[in-house]
Amino acid sequence: MTSTIQERSSSATTTRERDDLVRAHLPLVGHLVREMLGRLPAHVSREDLVSAGMAALAHAAKGFDPSRGIPFGSFATTRIRGALLDELRGLDWASRSVRTRARKVELTQQELTAALGRTPTQTELAETLGIAPDELKTIDDDVQRAVVLSLQGFTAGTAEDLVPERNPGPEDLILHRERIGYLHHAIGALPERLRAVVTAYFFEERPMNDIARELGVTESRVSQLRAEALMLLRDGLNNHLDPHLLNAQERAGGCVARRREAYYSQIAGQGDLNARLAHTSPLGVPYNL
Repeated sequence: MTSTIQERSSSATTTRERDDLVRAHLPLVGHLVREMLGRLPAHVSREDLVSAGMAALAHAAKGFDPSRGIPFGSFATTRIRGALLDELRGLDWASRSVRTRARKVELTQQELTAALGRTPTQTELAETLGIAPDELKTIDDDVQRAVVLSLQGFTAGTAEDLVPERNPGPEDLILHRERIGYLHHAIGALPERLRAVVTAYFFEERPMNDIARELGVTESRVSQLRAEALMLLRDGLNNHLDPHLLNAQERAGGCVARRREAYYSQIAGQGDLNARLAHTSPLGVPYNL
């Protein structure tokens, strides 16, 4: 009798336990899909990613062995992320030339923004690249259709780098939760129009033309506002978390620098560490925005 109990306690989970694990961790799939969609073009199907994530969660529950001492959340996260990447690889059709041109456009835009102190217009960007504005739009359209491009062009490293190889420790988890809290506060401190664009585009997932109609501007202007907001968010987070990443121009004086400093102060005034941690669960899963 005793040996039977020990054998059952050290074996894989039962069917009922697996079902309970899946139900309890369904929000994890939604969180990981939202996290990945933030790096992908708008045409990528959320339903396809959720379906792949759900299947991975079920497989993770089936293969989970609690006797190994690994929390199920960490065990499932790695497998769900891997399944999402596999799903994206199956959708990737973009040629190497498309990826190369897109990275060149992004780098040029960053350099022009730093030099001008503002987001460059499409005409300025095209002139710097030595191409016609219509060709720039063609490149942008190709990027919007290229799924894996987002993983390779907007992250440091390859797609596989998005899947962590180790389980985060308590300190890593706190830092992760604090970063998410800072992001909430940075969005809340954005100027009203920039905050409206970020909220509508990324969180409400509204199309660009819908946002343009609401704001009474062109789609091109919405795109510029989005880029401006993302750069401001990046600099705001770097100011509080990684000050060494701010370049010399951002530390220099001038009207632009003073506005940025005011923005950084507004982020700090949004709340303390407890307020930042309140945006995530103890396991680091963000609550709904």
